[in-house]
Amino acid sequence: MDLALQGSLLDLADEMTLREVPVGLRRTHLGLGAWVDVRPGWLAAGDELFTALLRDVPWHAERRQMYDAVVTVPRLTRFYAAGERLPHPMLDQARDALSAHYRDELGEPFVTAGLCLYRDGRDSVAWHGDRVGRSKDLDTMIAILSLGSARTLTLRPRGGGSIPGTRHKSLRFPLAHGDLVVMGGSCQRTWDHAVPKTSEPVGPRISVQFRVAGVR
Repeated sequence: MDLALQGSLLDLADEMTLREVPVGLRRTHLGLGAWVDVRPGWLAAGDELFTALLRDVPWHAERRQMYDAVVTVPRLTRFYAAGERLPHPMLDQARDALSAHYRDELGEPFVTAGLCLYRDGRDSVAWHGDRVGRSKDLDTMIAILSLGSARTLTLRPRGGGSIPGTRHKSLRFPLAHGDLVVMGGSCQRTWDHAVPKTSEPVGPRISVQFRVAGVR
């Protein structure tokens, strides 16, 4: 696959490592019982992981029914179910670290990993909530490790409209190489999120989404 990552000039770590989750962690309360945590630079020196995932993951181009046509999803994907071997040991470490940090709030470990490859600014994911399974009715958490080029995660109240108490239609969370974002509480039920297309000359990005059992 002819994609490459330009290494970050800001990440000066010599060895790939996960930094402590709570250091620099910022929580934004969205209302309606939803919240978002952002931990910038959680993974240090992540170029090796990005390159390995790009090379080793058997990326798949999904096709879905859209109204009267079958269309290709504008990103590549691979889902690793509970118990399935992950493509790099750093992902096991990340999943274990997240399970340990959020144990008291979440009450169960993260067990699956969904990977998305955004090849350039034309790849995207439309507004949606992860509401397949238990998350349709119950609070949960989705933890995302962002690798590669910076992209923006946007959130808005489910069904559109302005954010309660403001005139804003959406919130924007720019995610850079190695950043962690966690959507928790009622976020999947009461808010939608998206990664919009961009005309900016961005390179490839990999999103690793950790979930609990029975949530997609």
